[in-house]
Amino acid sequence: MASLFWGRVLVRNNSEQDLLETEAEHGRRLENRLLLLFFGAQGCARCQAFAPTLRDFFVRLTDEFHVVRAAQLALVYVSQDATAEQQALFLRDMPERWLFLPFEDDLRRDLGRLFSVRRLPAVVVLKPDGGVLTRDAADEIQRLGPACFANWQEAAEVLDRSFLPPEDLDEPPRRSLTEPLRRCKYRVEAEPGRGRGPRGGAGPEEGGAGALFT
Repeated sequence: MASLFWGRVLVRNNSEQDLLETEAEHGRRLENRLLLLFFGAQGCARCQAFAPTLRDFFVRLTDEFHVVRAAQLALVYVSQDATAEQQALFLRDMPERWLFLPFEDDLRRDLGRLFSVRRLPAVVVLKPDGGVLTRDAADEIQRLGPACFANWQEAAEVLDRSFLPPEDLDEPPRRSLTEPLRRCKYRVEAEPGRGRGPRGGAGPEEGGAGALFT
């Protein structure tokens, strides 16, 4: 999944604003995880209302205060803000483990077109192999909270050897009785194009604070 950002810089949302510039750095943060692409903007009232819910969702799955073992989950904020100052303000109270693209990187807009984002906020969920699990999980996160992750994990078939603790490597992952229903709900799509950045595709609706804000 790191290939989506090859040739680009990702920034950690910590006080040092650490830059992830190499493929190896991207791999350590993104590979073998479910990846959330969060499209939002400071000037979007719906995004402001949704942000605390998404922050709590992410923290409860990845912070050692809440879980013994952090979930195999990463999030990249794909800003649709009108200015760099708005982007910084929106990220100010968000988790340090979030990643984001620099404001000047036009990949912020290209990803919206690639994944056909039509309104904000939107949360695109990607499998570790790059397949699209769902194009907008915002409503599901609002309704179910952290329980979403178990649904996505099973539907994406990521409960495999690479996701199990070492002592469980010889035991195949168990399937729940609800697996067929989950696999019907989440229709995994083909992996998006690889390379330095996506091209083509219908553009999102424009207006408001960002290109996708309606």
